[in-house]
Amino acid sequence: MTSGQKKAPSSEFDTAAFGMFAPAMEYATDAFQRSILFWDVMRERGNQYREHMAETAPNVLDYKAELVVDGRTLERPVNYALVRIVPPAGVKINPKLRPFIVVDPRAGHGPGIGGFKADSEIGVAFKAGHPCYFVGFLPEPVPGQTIGDIARAEALFVEKVAAEHPEANGKPCVIGNCQAGWAIMMVAALRPELFGPIIVAGSPLSYWAGVHGKYPMRYSGGLLGGSWLTALASDLGHGKFDGAWLVQNFENQNPANTLWTKQYNLYSKIDTEAPRYLGFEKWWGGHVNLNAEEIQFIVDELFIGNNLAAGRIKTPDGATIDLRNIRSPIVVFCSKGDNVTPPQQALGWILDLYNSVDDIRANGQTIVYTIHETIGHLGIFVSGGVAKKEHGEFSSNIDLIDTLPPGLYQAIFEDKTAETTNPDLALGNWVMRCETRTLEDIRALGGNDMADERRFATAARVSDINLALYRTFAQPVVRAMVSTQAADWMRQMHPLRLQYEMFSDQNPAMAQIEMLAEQIRQDRKPVASDNPFVAMQENFSNQIVSALDGCREAMEKLAERTFLAVYGSPTLQAAVGIDPAGTQHLRKAAKNPLHGELLQKRIEELKSRIPEGGLRAAVIRALIYAGMNRASIDERGFEMARRIREEHGDMSLADFKALMREQFYILLIDQEAALAAIPSMLPADAETRQKAYGLISQLMNARGELSAEDKKRMSEIALLFGLGSAPPRLREVARKPQAKAS
Repeated sequence: MTSGQKKAPSSEFDTAAFGMFAPAMEYATDAFQRSILFWDVMRERGNQYREHMAETAPNVLDYKAELVVDGRTLERPVNYALVRIVPPAGVKINPKLRPFIVVDPRAGHGPGIGGFKADSEIGVAFKAGHPCYFVGFLPEPVPGQTIGDIARAEALFVEKVAAEHPEANGKPCVIGNCQAGWAIMMVAALRPELFGPIIVAGSPLSYWAGVHGKYPMRYSGGLLGGSWLTALASDLGHGKFDGAWLVQNFENQNPANTLWTKQYNLYSKIDTEAPRYLGFEKWWGGHVNLNAEEIQFIVDELFIGNNLAAGRIKTPDGATIDLRNIRSPIVVFCSKGDNVTPPQQALGWILDLYNSVDDIRANGQTIVYTIHETIGHLGIFVSGGVAKKEHGEFSSNIDLIDTLPPGLYQAIFEDKTAETTNPDLALGNWVMRCETRTLEDIRALGGNDMADERRFATAARVSDINLALYRTFAQPVVRAMVSTQAADWMRQMHPLRLQYEMFSDQNPAMAQIEMLAEQIRQDRKPVASDNPFVAMQENFSNQIVSALDGCREAMEKLAERTFLAVYGSPTLQAAVGIDPAGTQHLRKAAKNPLHGELLQKRIEELKSRIPEGGLRAAVIRALIYAGMNRASIDERGFEMARRIREEHGDMSLADFKALMREQFYILLIDQEAALAAIPSMLPADAETRQKAYGLISQLMNARGELSAEDKKRMSEIALLFGLGSAPPRLREVARKPQAKAS
């Protein structure tokens, strides 16, 4: 170095200058810089919040959208809207594929989370080539709007989307996240003819359900004395319920994350984490309001009353909302790691409505569920990994789900590897198959016994009593004391809103933070990962998390014991009209006697059609029979069937679905007669029969080598098609093909 040169400033510490204190000085400098950068992100978050809430229609969609229907212009106006998502550059949409409609939850947060990044529900639907629509809402409800008004609007939205795509090969697939899930299910029960497959993600359809020692949120209504507090909060809001309280309920479920982990994760990764953190906080802090009538219905009918699964909700015109009316396939996505909507709450409605899988089939319903092992509630519809895997597979295989025979299935996802048979038939990185299940598989997840059912029924009665007392004695006084200005002030002073406002540029002290942060970014000195003080910091953080988790677990145990003791009291149960010794299922949905008569007529009609249908029906019938032993349907076989169907080009997806269902039912009603009729349904031409059998064999082999039972059934089909040989029983059947069909 010459005398005219100066030594460049080093971004690292001179260890020799500080000796043994170098790691401490390095950590101290980094900690100071991190702290300033952390508070600068808080400042950005506050500014982002103010800008977001100042928008007329705030949302976090990452896609351009075009308004299709404004709910405020309807006969019964609502603050909902239907928009078409404009495909981004490079995305090719297939107009023949069914459209997807994503309905965001109105559970205290604003809209957009279903499409706030590329790896989202909208993103994976686009990737699969589907047109996409989105149902969102404005922050303020239309005065007087009700849940019934919203249901009518959502039905109109689905009808409009279907009309926009007359060439699509199926009705719209509707995705309902969290609160939107049960809302869509209600609409589909009232207007079943509008819907294609329905995907409900993290949706509490049977709110009482759960297991002891877990998921204590279901006890909240009883511990608070019922829904009178909901009415009080609405009255304090001058007829509006502040959605921030719903967000607060979510926050309270995991105090370790709320009070520490979320902030610490940002602090410890301050150089990289800010964009992701701010993106999520934009949605998390976008609080919206609900009308008093809306939230009261939700709490009384769904959360505390648990009336949806029992078929006890009626519309103002007297129609009963019975989920058994839904004719579209229902896909339920839940997780064992979800402490807000655990699997029992997501799937318990099936046990309330049906006595067996045969009962599900008799109602013509197809139910597919999948259970994630670890993901939390928000991750079900926010996680990029979940979007790419589960939601991506549902989007790619939605036609398979739509054509499944009626029954109960579990969707299983396996990695596609080099050893996978026919990997080109699996469109994504996983292979999806739907395995048949029974109600015992749902019961095995755990649930309430009769004593628990009586406790929750007692809590619902107590809630009704307390609500009536509040409305009679306290509500008039509260309403007289609260003005519009007072209600607005209380909303602005909510702690969740204040945490954003306090650290925005409205706070003069944050100007210094911005200046310091800018200087630090120019001379950032991050600590080395092997610094011993970093390890101490991590240990300290883990101890805080453990302490907060311990407090949470103690409070949850106390809450459960209190609920079980109070509402398990025979005296209280008798006082509110619940038989303490009762053994009758309190939530079992009643059966419609007319359904039995219609079912018997349908059976007789199908019996008369056993020998009908020709070659196409015979092939489908034989294929279903051949695969019955597998108790599962693989996406590779369906993809091959799709390609064959497109090659021939003379059968729509709707016709294929109808034929599959008819032949499935025929086999269920009388398998022997159904098989015996196949030879008479086939043409005399041996070459045509050979080709038909070849198609069946090709589809059966799509997922790999045949089992012994598969081979046995294929040999039986070969005889029915006039090929090969078969066991003596089937040879006898083949000689008299009309024996039982006549």
